[in-house]
Amino acid sequence: MARIGEVTTTVETQDALVRAKTRAALVPDMLVEARRVVNNVIAGWHGRRRRGIGENFWQFRPYVEGEALSRIDWRRSARDDHIYVRDREWEAAHTVWLWADRSPSMLFRSRHAATSKEARALVLILALGELLSRSGERIAWPGLAAPFAARNGAERLAQYLSHDEPDSSRPDLTVVRRFSDLIVAGDFLDPPEDTMRWLDPLARAGARAHLIEVADPAEETFPYSGRTEFRDPETGEKLTAGRAETLGEDYRRLYLARRETLARWCKKLGWSYTVNHTDRLASEALISVHLALTAEMDVGR
Repeated sequence: MARIGEVTTTVETQDALVRAKTRAALVPDMLVEARRVVNNVIAGWHGRRRRGIGENFWQFRPYVEGEALSRIDWRRSARDDHIYVRDREWEAAHTVWLWADRSPSMLFRSRHAATSKEARALVLILALGELLSRSGERIAWPGLAAPFAARNGAERLAQYLSHDEPDSSRPDLTVVRRFSDLIVAGDFLDPPEDTMRWLDPLARAGARAHLIEVADPAEETFPYSGRTEFRDPETGEKLTAGRAETLGEDYRRLYLARRETLARWCKKLGWSYTVNHTDRLASEALISVHLALTAEMDVGR
């Protein structure tokens, strides 16, 4: 049968440095694509203002019995029969950490998708960097870029990425502090227990995570039949199936069970889990993550 998909290796050589340089050359194109996506969603994007300690006025609201009388705004209260409190905007330092999986499995692209999973993950992360920077947020990339605030945040991240050699290792997340957010874009094809073990320190530290599963449609539907050879891009191990279609039902069940396990775990922690297929618009994931970022943190967590 015709080939369903392929690993989008950019050069024939296996030299890691050559692969890294070739990928780096594609980063500017991904930045352009990210900004195109941003322009489609920017109208509905806004910062995450909240009540707290700060200097800037945020809103007037009705006084609640038990609050300190010093917080009452008597001038505003004199206008009618209600007592109002002047709230200030929360200005505590906050950082959104961004990370895209660039391991070999992310290079897969089927004929049903216009882009590889790696390219989509990087576009999503750079687009989020652009949107967050425009909103005045501090952004960072664990192990690559320390927290910074700049209007050209996505461009700075792209510069860091162009000089970084991609590998399969996950970053150390101990740098992510309480009240911070981590956005991860990857395929999450590892056993769910491994992913949960990696992210669990965030929950214990009081941080939030937002997972974006980047999925190729062929990975989800398993459109294979006849004699088919499957190769693990991480280990190189091969599996030859005489009639691949007989594996379809069990494969799809296990594939979706992995996703459901991670999604339930995230929901339990007050985190978000979004699926973005590479044959769909990247902006769909951005809107979903934006809603999760702007939601109030569950105080009971």
